Amino acid sequence: MRHNIWRVITFIPMWKRLLYVLIAFGVATLSGALLLPAVWYFEESSRFMESLIIVLSYFREGVIVMFYSLMVIVCLVLIYQYERKRYLQFHIERMTSLVEELHANRDLVEPSVPPELEQLMATVRAISDSAAKAEQEVLQADRLKHELVTNVAHDLRSPLTSITGYLDLIHSDRYRDEVELRHYIQVIHENATHLKGLINDIFDYTFLQNDRIALQTSEVRLDELLNQLIMQSTLRLSEVGMEARFSSSAERPIVEGDALKLVRVFENILENAIRYGRDGTYIDMFIDDTDEAVLINMTNYGEEAIPSRDIPYVFERFFRVEQSRAHYTGGSGLGLAIAKSIIDLHEGEIHVTSQPRETTFTIILPKVSSNAVHEKSWLV
Repeated sequence: MRHNIWRVITFIPMWKRLLYVLIAFGVATLSGALLLPAVWYFEESSRFMESLIIVLSYFREGVIVMFYSLMVIVCLVLIYQYERKRYLQFHIERMTSLVEELHANRDLVEPSVPPELEQLMATVRAISDSAAKAEQEVLQADRLKHELVTNVAHDLRSPLTSITGYLDLIHSDRYRDEVELRHYIQVIHENATHLKGLINDIFDYTFLQNDRIALQTSEVRLDELLNQLIMQSTLRLSEVGMEARFSSSAERPIVEGDALKLVRVFENILENAIRYGRDGTYIDMFIDDTDEAVLINMTNYGEEAIPSRDIPYVFERFFRVEQSRAHYTGGSGLGLAIAKSIIDLHEGEIHVTSQPRETTFTIILPKVSSNAVHEKSWLV
């Protein structure tokens, strides 16, 4: 409180302070002069007032000092309230000007404001920061939308160009024999399948990003799910000369999740391992657990490591680490982004570490508590 009064006082120019003091004493003197006739009147008309005045006359100097002091203080308090209003108005106008400057220059350092306005200034600054952030998000959304359209057009054009090219050859009978015709048809089929996969990935990623996919959750045993995935992928692995190996040290690898969506996660990581790790022969899957979570490691042994500069962007859409792996291209660039989106929906985590001849994707999913499992089995 004392600091606030002192700020208002120092805000008033020195000449004005002296003027206010003179005005206060002048008002006190004028008030005394105006009250004297009333005192005389009551002295003549009232015995009580006459007696009181006689008693007070013994303390005449003290009464006069007290009266003057009281009147001066009242005047100064009124003047202080007036100047405090001007003081706050000055800083509000200053803040208004500051907000306009902040709008024009985001790096402006805000000046100090009185304690009464600090909260208001903080709120104004927060609103300004939110507006700037929203503006940046809109610009980023426009940029990402442009990139999405560009990347989708680029990814869809290659298989479409191949399909239309071979169809033109077939349509114009430009093939030597039935063997070459069958080759053309096989190439068309492969590109059409690839095109279908691209379109499916784009739709899935869009739905996941817009929260338009609802999870059909149930208790999922991840060891059984991975074993089933390995069995289903045996033919695909044998075609590229690879083998999946599974091991587990988990006591109870049970999570609450959408089994089909989790299968999609592991399929995408497995396909990534096949595409970039086929020269390593093996893909190892390992499960461990704690009281709170289940940990899944999927490791491939490809010769090329993911560059450390690319690690933070591996799970971004349309990102491919292909500068040194160009002979294994062909993915949509959305597989790992879809995997991360699904893991995020399950409130889990996904990370990747990479070095020459070993790249490991680590997935951590929250575990179903043993008490919950026991209660469900008892109810059954």
